[in-house]
Amino acid sequence: MDFKKLIAYQKSFDLGMAIYNVSKSFPKEETYSLTDQIRRSSRSVSANIAEAYRKRKYPRHYISKLTDSDGENSETSVWLDYAFACEYLNENLYKELTQENIEIGKLINFMINNPGKFGVDEEGL
Repeated sequence: MDFKKLIAYQKSFDLGMAIYNVSKSFPKEETYSLTDQIRRSSRSVSANIAEAYRKRKYPRHYISKLTDSDGENSETSVWLDYAFACEYLNENLYKELTQENIEIGKLINFMINNPGKFGVDEEGL
């Protein structure tokens, strides 16, 4: 199986793209702060899932990369909160993106807590 078939990867990639598209409308003064930060953290989620999947042979590395992914996902949540508080997102879009973010977090945590289901040798933990 390829990491691109993982639901967590697909959903995090889609959320990263949605955030990219919506952040195009953020004010210019946010270019090097909120816009940059939310794009980087949201893209990092799927990148870390991909790295984790390729490190399945090394259980501790697998979990470490997924923990990084979970951290980036949490950071994205904070940036979504700021974008909403600054009125760059309407309430419906904020709720939609936040719900996706929460679901991705649950999927990542499932992968962390059930490494054997993803081809990780659990005896190495």
